Amino acid sequence: MKNNLLIGLFVISSSIAFAQDGDSTKTYKKRVLENTEVDFLASYYTQEGDNAAVSGGIGTEHLTNVTPTVVVSIPLNADDVLTIDGEVSAYTSASSSNVNPFDGDQAADPFVASTGASSSDTWTNLTGTFTHNSDDRNDIWSAKLAVSTEYDYFSLGLGGSYTKLFNEKNTEVSVTANVYLDNWKTIYPYELRPFEDGGRGLTDGLFRRYTITGNQNYNPDFVALDGTSRNSYSVGIGFSQILSERFQGSLALDFVQQEGLLSTPFQRVYFKDVEDSFIENFQLADDIERLPDTRFKVAVGGRLNYYLNETFVVRTYYRYYTDDWGIRSNTASIEVPIKIAQKFTLYPSYRYYDQTAADYFAPYEEHVSTDEFYSSDYDLSEFSANQYGFGVTYTDIFTQFHLWQFGLKSIDLKYHYYERNTGLQANIIAAGIKFVLD
Repeated sequence: MKNNLLIGLFVISSSIAFAQDGDSTKTYKKRVLENTEVDFLASYYTQEGDNAAVSGGIGTEHLTNVTPTVVVSIPLNADDVLTIDGEVSAYTSASSSNVNPFDGDQAADPFVASTGASSSDTWTNLTGTFTHNSDDRNDIWSAKLAVSTEYDYFSLGLGGSYTKLFNEKNTEVSVTANVYLDNWKTIYPYELRPFEDGGRGLTDGLFRRYTITGNQNYNPDFVALDGTSRNSYSVGIGFSQILSERFQGSLALDFVQQEGLLSTPFQRVYFKDVEDSFIENFQLADDIERLPDTRFKVAVGGRLNYYLNETFVVRTYYRYYTDDWGIRSNTASIEVPIKIAQKFTLYPSYRYYDQTAADYFAPYEEHVSTDEFYSSDYDLSEFSANQYGFGVTYTDIFTQFHLWQFGLKSIDLKYHYYERNTGLQANIIAAGIKFVLD
């Protein structure tokens, strides 16, 4: 008995000594992410309207877009997570097809899509995010690298964030910063290209193939853009507070500075003091959209979430936005998750948006040629919009259903209907499936 006691004391004292030595001071802590998670996401978007910016504020805005996305979150150790986000966006656009309305198999018309090469494109994005959590989980750092590419566009993004939790994790403060370095390939409306420096003007093949009606002395004063780069710098500050067992609120303040090419080279503008020229049913551009080379944006918003009971939660959001182009906007939304069963939740939602017009916007043929800046892009116009949504989520935290080594954690399906008072209408269907690697 005495020997057993001595042996026990020796084991205890040795364990204490070992625990005080070097790396052995570590104690058990819960991993930030227990297993690799894989999200398969997809969305389908379609819209209709009659204010296409490519054709100067008139013409079809028909567009369809399919976006499959894969997001993989990998725990590197107890504290660190690497997230890789790959996204492809494939679209067909009646509006952008009319960058060259003369390459189709029918008469050129702003309300009819051309069937040429500019009618579709694919945008791809790859983002990697590294996140580190402190031992007590009160400090979170992240770093991000993103690359995006399209036929006429390339973007490199860098970013990072820091989040601090305190007050027993009831209070959270965060700071986020991002830099995006973009470069455009300048693609101009087809009929303006012969009027660039050194161009052939009306002796170009386009004007030999077709007869100009209206003003037959078509001679736009077209000057190509100087630069093709655009840089965006953003800083965001966030604050979140658990106010009670049922009530949580958050505030966010964002600043964005943009510099460089902020206009879209292939969007047309028509002047009311220039006589109209046509080929077939398509009006030839007087110029392209021209906007200032700087823009400063500020947005402030807040969320309030209230837990009513085990069935209902109310989530509300409001944001005010302003910029130095003259746009002021308000966004308000409400979502009411309804838990109808242990694994199923419904998500009815509503979102309202309104904005004032940018200083440089005017509809079709309301700009004059002496203006310094001009655009007929209705995204810069005054409008209000309503969005109605409904979704359903299946969640199984125990991942009982398996596909090979992957356990099914959740399935999401949502639908939104969007409409502007300018006539634009859109339908959005989004789906997501999350798996956990066992």
